[in-house]
Parts: sequence; structure tokens; C-alpha cells
Amino acid sequence: MESSLKIIRDLKVEHFQNGRVEWIGLCTARRGVVEIVTEARVEVGTGLTGDHHATSGKSERQVTMIQQEHLAAAAAILGRDEVRPEDVRRNLVVSGISLIALKDQTFQIGDAVLQGTGPCVPCSRMSEILGPGGYNAMRGHGGITVRVLEAGTIRLGDEVVPVPTPADNAEEATRQKKLFS
Repeated sequence: MESSLKIIRDLKVEHFQNGRVEWIGLCTARRGVVEIVTEARVEVGTGLTGDHHATSGKSERQVTMIQQEHLAAAAAILGRDEVRPEDVRRNLVVSGISLIALKDQTFQIGDAVLQGTGPCVPCSRMSEILGPGGYNAMRGHGGITVRVLEAGTIRLGDEVVPVPTPADNAEEATRQKKLFS
């Protein structure tokens, strides 16, 4: 049993490639227009500077992220040509990496260090914005919520890079030693 658990743990930190930031948006007011920007500052404890969600200091939802690939999936489910990033009101759209795989993982975007905290479930506004079926189209495709561990600036085109924790590094060193000794 232990060896099976260890293999799954190893698999959870193994990624085929890094992701890429494709879009950045700030929700400047509750139910307000989403401002599309080319870069944003993230702060520890709050999230993106200028985003109305970045106020409490205690939230696990300091930044929200969605996969570009999931916008296409939601559009297909709804029979639409596209679902625009501003329609789903997330802060970051990324491509090339499975965001749910970053749950409980540390990763870096630009010079900011973040940690996935859980799925970002859709709200009832999805049916209001996307039309009938919008809420269900987004279920399982809503992305993740993120906590800021180290402040920094995130820009369009920045890579999303998983960061091994010291425990991951120690386990990998032990595994490599067993493999090659």
C-alpha cells in the first residue's frame, strides 16, 4: 500500500510542460466590468492589486485561474463559438497545464509564488452571463482558487512553473539514489 501511495504522490508533482498566462483581468467592483490588463501586481494575503476580491486578507481565493482549454469546452457545451475570459470573471487565463493538478501545489508565475487552494466553482451569474445552461457548462471547468505566498508581478506570456517543495526535493533525491545505486 505504501508504495502505491508514494507513486501517486510522485505523479501529482510531475507535469508534462509549464503553462503560460494568456489573459489577465481585474474585477474592479462587485458585478462591475472586468478590466483587461497586460500585467498585475499580486500581494500576500490579498491577491491582485485593484481587484475588488483582494480585501479580506484571510481568503483562500486571493486569485482565480481558469484554463484556456476549459473556455473552449464550455463554449462547445453551450453551442457557442466562444466563451470570453471576462464572461467567467476569473483573474488569470492560462494554457498548457492542468490547473486542478496545481491544487495544494506551489507554483511560480513571473516573480510571484502562489499555491493552489481548491477548485473555483461557478456561481449563479454564469447562467445570467452565458445564458441557460451556463452554470452547468462551467461545472468542472471553473479553474482553481489560489493563495499568494510571495508578492510579485504577473505579465501576459509569463510561464506557470510548478515549484518542488523541499520535501519533494528530498523524496526525489532518495528515489534517485535507490534507482542508481
